[in-house]
Amino acid sequence: MPGPLQGKVALVAGATRGAGRGIAVELGAAGATVYATGRSTRGRRSEYDRPETIEDTADLVTAAGGHGIAVPTDHLVPAQVRALVDRIEREQGRLDILVNDIWGAEKLFEWDTPVWEHDLDKGLHLLRLALDTHAITSHHALPLLLRTPGGLVVEMTDGTAEYNRDTYRVSFFYDIAKAAVLRMAFALGRELGPRGATAVALTPGWLRSELMLELYGVTEDNWRDALAREPHFCISESPYYVGRAVAALAADPDVSRWNGASLSSGRLAQVYGFTDRDGSRPDAWRYLVEVQEAGRPADAAGYR
Repeated sequence: MPGPLQGKVALVAGATRGAGRGIAVELGAAGATVYATGRSTRGRRSEYDRPETIEDTADLVTAAGGHGIAVPTDHLVPAQVRALVDRIEREQGRLDILVNDIWGAEKLFEWDTPVWEHDLDKGLHLLRLALDTHAITSHHALPLLLRTPGGLVVEMTDGTAEYNRDTYRVSFFYDIAKAAVLRMAFALGRELGPRGATAVALTPGWLRSELMLELYGVTEDNWRDALAREPHFCISESPYYVGRAVAALAADPDVSRWNGASLSSGRLAQVYGFTDRDGSRPDAWRYLVEVQEAGRPADAAGYR
């Protein structure tokens, strides 16, 4: 049976690893053609110097049932993004889903470091990676997306608007970056809504990305072994959970009801009924406030 996104074309900007890879794969599982972009390829690694590549992501998309296409792209370079969109137009003639997941700044922010002590060059580059890339990609991609009614733009961030409003997030630069992406989705919603498209901000919970699994010395298969070191890791989720959130939004004929909204994977799981790959429905942002920050013992019962 064809998937609910059969015939749809998606661009996942920043699909090399983490949430971007999970989103690309789940869009493929729903039948979409997915352009996976990033700077790490089988022939050249980015400054992350990690093994994950956009070609690997594209292969996973195809194996899941979609059509994965890897396109090396530096989203800080407008000419490269313009060439990417021109290629999508030439090959597909349409763009239905844009996921702005570009980030790549984990090695730049300094945890709990005030702005006057934070490395300035790193902080400013973090903002460029977090904000300029999204703006450049939207500028070039949205005219193509708007040609077909019902398009969806997903701005990926960390934290909901409600949580980030009242919570200091790691550092001055990180806090601004994640709050600004939330506002991007709000602004895009105002500009796209009257033109027949929808924009949302979306956050995963505690993501079991490749970097996070490596930090705790575990794999996706034995991630629970990390609970001895960090009990609250019990609420964590795989990148495919937020991927299923994006796929559910993209397949929803009434997706415009979310226009401009700040959403989370856990909240959307309750609405659309999808689960993580283990069959659970983690609600990390509720857990974070009601259990972890409240000083209660780690226990995911009732939260997944």
